[in-house]
Parts: sequence; C-alpha cells; structure tokens
Amino acid sequence: MIEEVLRRIDETPTPPVRKAALAFSGGLDSSLCVELLRRKYRAQQIVPITVDVGQGPEELEQVRQKAKALGIEPIVADAREEFSRDWVRRAIQANADYMGYPVATSMTRQLIARKVAELALRMGCDAIVEGSSGKGNDQYRMHNVFKLFAPGLQVLVPVRDFDLTRGEEEQLCRHWGVPVSEVIPGGDDKTIWCRSIASGALGLNQPVPEEVWMWYRPPQRAPQEAEELVLEFAEGVPVAMDGRERPLLEILDELNRRAGRHGIGKIDIIEEGIMGLKSRELYEAPAATVILRLHRDLEQLCLTKDELAFKAIVDRRWAHLVYHGMAYHPLKEELDAFIERSQRPVEGRYRVLLYKGNVEILERSSPKALFFPELRSIKEGGFDQRICAHAARIFGLTFETLARREA
Repeated sequence: MIEEVLRRIDETPTPPVRKAALAFSGGLDSSLCVELLRRKYRAQQIVPITVDVGQGPEELEQVRQKAKALGIEPIVADAREEFSRDWVRRAIQANADYMGYPVATSMTRQLIARKVAELALRMGCDAIVEGSSGKGNDQYRMHNVFKLFAPGLQVLVPVRDFDLTRGEEEQLCRHWGVPVSEVIPGGDDKTIWCRSIASGALGLNQPVPEEVWMWYRPPQRAPQEAEELVLEFAEGVPVAMDGRERPLLEILDELNRRAGRHGIGKIDIIEEGIMGLKSRELYEAPAATVILRLHRDLEQLCLTKDELAFKAIVDRRWAHLVYHGMAYHPLKEELDAFIERSQRPVEGRYRVLLYKGNVEILERSSPKALFFPELRSIKEGGFDQRICAHAARIFGLTFETLARREA
C-alpha cells in the first residue's frame, strides 16, 4: 500500500519552491508537510511558523520537541493577547454560535493564516504551505486569508493535493521516520476559548473515551457540592470574577477549569461544513458555555426589543462569515461596528451556581437594566392601566377587518 501512495505522490506534478513558509502546529499534517517539502517539492529553505493562540506551554513544548526531531526550528509568534482582545472579545459580544459551535478554530485558523502570510512576505518566501485536507473547512479559511494578505505567493496544501487519507499520512510518517504523537485520531485543536476534538474522524454513534477531555468532567463524576461564581461584565465582556478585576485571558483560563470540573462545556453536534457536508463534531468549551449563556441573558436585560431582534440577525451572519473563512471580509468589519456600538449598555453582575452540567442564575443586576418592576409588575401600580384600552382597540383593528372579510 505504501508503494501506491509513494507512486501517487511521485506522479503528481508540483511547482518549484525556493523558500516556503509553513504553518507548523507540530501535528501529523504539518509534520508530514516538512518531509514532503524536502522530498517532493525540493524546497531550498523551509520557514516553519508556529502561532501561539493560547495552546498552553505544555503543547508549545511538544511543538518544539517535534520540530527538533524534524531538524527544523520554528518561529513562534505570540498572538494570545490579540486573539483574546480582537477575536474572543468580539465572539462574546456577538454571541458567537454556528449550529451550537462557538467558532473557535474558525477564528484561530484565520488569525494564524494572517500571521504566516505577513511573515512569509517579510522573509522573502515564494510559497505558503499548510496541512489541511480536502474534506475540511480550514483549507478555505486559510486560502482566503493567504490571498488577501499575500496575494502573490503560491499556496500549497500537500495533504489535499496528493489526495492523502489519514491512514496514508500515518503510513508515510512511519516510512519516512516522521515522529507521530497524535493520541486522538483526527487530532485536537486547543484554544483558550474552545477545544476541537477529532474533527471529521468521529463515527455517528462512536463512544467518546473520558481520557480525551482536558477540562470537562462527566456529570456522574462531577463534585456533589455546587460551586458559586460571580462574573461581572462591561460593554458585553467579562472584566471581573469573584469580585476581582482580571484580564479576559485569566478569566477564561480559570473558568475553563472550574466550570469543566462541574460537567459543563461538552458540545456534541451534527455540523454542516463549508462544503455542505455533515459531520459529527465534538468540542470542549466550559468557559464559553458559561459566558455566552450569561451574556445573552444580560443583553435581554439591557437592550430594547428591537435591538435584540435585529442583533440576532447580525449575530447569525457574523458567525456564518467567521465560520466560512470570511473574517476579513468588509461585511464582517461592518457588522463589528454595529455589535461594538450595541454593547455600550451591556453591563452587569451575575451570581451563578455551577452544578452537574448546569449554570443556574442566582442573582442578576445591571446599572443599565431596562427592567423596571414598578411599570411591569402586576403587584404595583406604576401607571393607569385604563389608558391601554384604546391602544388595545387600535391593535385589534387588523383582526376586526380580517373577521369582516371572512364573514
């Protein structure tokens, strides 16, 4: 079988490559790309670029060890603060949700692609290389960004362009001595906002072993005692936890651990990809689950009925654009402007209970709330109810005319 794979690679025409910038994560795909660049493309120089979007020091150390075994030295670009400030912050404000998925990898792939493209131009590369397959979404996300920020460079996607299956990739790695440390078939993609697990590799009813989880603990193994948490928002974004102001990155890091421990954050959905092909996707997002739940509730408290109705349309379109690789499209930037303006009054404090997969709101308050019990409560006066009689008659005229027509 390996001979057939090698023959296919040998017979596939490839362009000449002088200096290639490689988006290097240390995973199976990007590691194999190193050897393909050497053996097939005959690249004179390989520039591996690793973008840190919050994978954590342990994973970055694994990347360095993998690079050392491959005889390369990656350039590490620190994008943690940018990811938190410009991407996660907006994802919260936009209630980011695509079919139940908080669009994390969708964001990081495009941020990574921009960083790689900018460095590729700065370092005089003539090609950009990334490890997407032809069945997934990332090929579109990264290609769009490459072509926007480095339109003159050729884009190489070896796994897709040699029509390699996952099994064939593993065979090639063994054949060429490429170290493989992938524990989960399909790999995982970790960010501080959400972790994608075994994308495109899960069967419809395939059991998920407990050891795949990083933060999440199944409810049957979660603590028997509930845990209280206080989260404060300003302009739609968490700014303090348990009474202490903290950077968003710190809040996300701690909340992933605390909420995950209580059985919160597992997302197991059937997802419609960019190509319109359905797949079962598994995500782990404790912090995102809690924050988005509270942010939506806070918007209900602080925004008007018409703002909420229109923003729901904007939010859906925002998530669609980001998921489909159009994060740098002009429309997305224009939607950002509306979302940013809408969040000015979204300010408040929540006391919640974390328990066995549930997020229960115990208290909510906001200095910008539109909730005035003296007006709405049936327990109080507030205004003379008799003034509504004429309004009700006016609203009812439509139905009165319908009745006349039917008669």
